[in-house]
Amino acid sequence: MTDMAGTTPAVDMREINKSFGAIQALHNVNFRLMPGEILGLVGDNSAGKSTLVKILSGAYQRDSGQIFVAGKEVHFKSPQESRDMGIEMIYQDFALCGNLDVAANMFLGRWPRKGIFIDRRRMEADAEAVLDRLKVKVNSVRQRVESLSGGRQQSVAIARAISFDPKVIILDEPTANLSVMATQQLLDTMLELKSQGVAQVIISHRLQDIFEVGDRVMVLKRGAAVGERLVKDSSQDEVLRIIVQGDGAEEALSA
Repeated sequence: MTDMAGTTPAVDMREINKSFGAIQALHNVNFRLMPGEILGLVGDNSAGKSTLVKILSGAYQRDSGQIFVAGKEVHFKSPQESRDMGIEMIYQDFALCGNLDVAANMFLGRWPRKGIFIDRRRMEADAEAVLDRLKVKVNSVRQRVESLSGGRQQSVAIARAISFDPKVIILDEPTANLSVMATQQLLDTMLELKSQGVAQVIISHRLQDIFEVGDRVMVLKRGAAVGERLVKDSSQDEVLRIIVQGDGAEEALSA
């Protein structure tokens, strides 16, 4: 695990609460992510996972609690403010434009320009540089995204996020619709990002993926944090038990 004395967390969320009308979506949740750490965030549907990361990504505002990014307290009012602090969210549907090529997707909305024209040469060179950094191979950055496999499309979505030079990447069910080979490609990419010091949160129902690349797993249940384990010291069966039953001591504290 990367949590070391003296190391400033990439993200530190303290006593986070969020309600939607009468529904308490999050109740005093504490969440910490260290630089270069891969954290699995798990729990049943409606456990609060998406709400928590949407607060971190600026899509939702918390009702109470504090958020620190690299030691600085932040108050995100929009996803752009979160992105400006180095946090990128990659959604399950990839959010790509299939009729555009790889390079255009990676720099969508911020295409480099030469005068009034798009600087294609620079955009393609920059796209290739990011893909090389991730050790991702595509036939050509001029290839339409819709012609790529699901795994390659996921890689392009990650490459686009990396082009913003983030410190934290959140992946929402990234392997849900991928083949076995594409899943392995994605996990390899996550390990490459880890080696470069990028912290990652993976929301997934596939515990085997988390246990293959993760450092730590955190369980939410009915809006509360009910358990946390180091991957190297735990098992998928133990985490499944916590998802179903909770972790007695921590549930008592959150009650």
